[in-house]
Amino acid sequence: MLECQLLHRKMLPNKLISVTLFFFASSLLISTSFSAVLAPITKDHATRLYSLSVYLKTPPNLTNLLLDLGASFSWVDCSSNNYISSTYRALYCDSPLCSALGSRACAKCFHSPSPDCSNNPCTLSPLNSVTHKSSTGKAIVDSLALPVTDGRNPGQLRSFSEFLLSCSKSSLLKGLTKGVTGLAGLGRSRFSLTAQVSTAFSSSRTFALCLSGSPSAPGVAFFGTPGPYYFLPEIDLSKTLRFTPLLLNPVQSDYFINLTSIKVNGVTVQLNRKILAVDEHGFGGTKLSTVTPYTLLHSSIYKALTETFVNQSTKLNLTVTNPVEPFKVCYNADEVMETRVGPAVPTVDLVMHGDDVFWRIFGSNSMVRIFRDGVNVWCLGFLDGGVKTKTSIIIGGHQMEDNLLQFDLRQQRLGFSSSVLVYNTTCSNFNFTTASNLS
Repeated sequence: MLECQLLHRKMLPNKLISVTLFFFASSLLISTSFSAVLAPITKDHATRLYSLSVYLKTPPNLTNLLLDLGASFSWVDCSSNNYISSTYRALYCDSPLCSALGSRACAKCFHSPSPDCSNNPCTLSPLNSVTHKSSTGKAIVDSLALPVTDGRNPGQLRSFSEFLLSCSKSSLLKGLTKGVTGLAGLGRSRFSLTAQVSTAFSSSRTFALCLSGSPSAPGVAFFGTPGPYYFLPEIDLSKTLRFTPLLLNPVQSDYFINLTSIKVNGVTVQLNRKILAVDEHGFGGTKLSTVTPYTLLHSSIYKALTETFVNQSTKLNLTVTNPVEPFKVCYNADEVMETRVGPAVPTVDLVMHGDDVFWRIFGSNSMVRIFRDGVNVWCLGFLDGGVKTKTSIIIGGHQMEDNLLQFDLRQQRLGFSSSVLVYNTTCSNFNFTTASNLS
């Protein structure tokens, strides 16, 4: 109990210490028929990356993992004998599960048996999706536990003992958020964390993310439930969702959507629609990424969007000022009015399969405040991804913050709320501090 408290105090600063109540409420492992579970999501403002907090191993150990929406499996640092658990077991090379993982290699180890050292192990290639470096790791199975939820509060822990993940070397953590010990893969794979939770708990093949940009309060991930998702003051954000199909990419495990056009203040941006579609080689299209801080656009899309945005902003009496890297379009902050949904700038609509189905991006998600060294500006938070980018549009974390996103893998659709600020709440308003007696 004390270990969980101390770990959480180290992980979350200042006001978030109160969230230790969540871990105290979740400290008892139970056997339950309740299928929906959750986990807090914390943003690191130094790297602009997000981490997911789960309980791994036996006894349960609070573990922070980089949240990667597109990764097909999870991995954790097992080196230097720092992985200690009474329930882990190695996955062997000749097992059916290893074949299903697509492992093409076996290995031998001549040291004492450990999660990172076993003979004839199933070998995987864990990837650091930030630095794009990979290593060789042994596949293992261990216990994973998450708090149950009724959509309002966290309850007691529910665990399953057959969570499959890969070991990695400590060097693979380089470039990730301080304090994380691995990666949580939520991609389109039967071995992702989301798929394994749904299978183990016989729950809905649905998960939802609500990323918080707050420096002092976490967002939340829901697994195995289509809702409700209650946020203070008693708002069920599942009722705010619009839906668009999820598309399959032949070579990637990321989540792609059918974005067909972009509008700025209702004006259609002139784009090459051919690159908005995914071709047979997996190039093009639009995907979502939690390891991309700001939305990346193919150069032709970026040029067209910024030109249209600047033209529309002049109608609001906004004048472009000196840019601040890495951004190219900035405005003096004292010239920009503040609203409930962020700075008063032109709206950006991501139009899906029909003109009436669009993800509206208000100023809180389209703009980035830079206030340092005598500079005080709002900058357009979209970046030029170049002409050789494999994916034409990568929707980044900043654009997803304070938006509820639901991934329904049974119906193959994405639900999106647009900014929840419209409903007088934020993604940091899930009530972690009031514990429930769910069992």
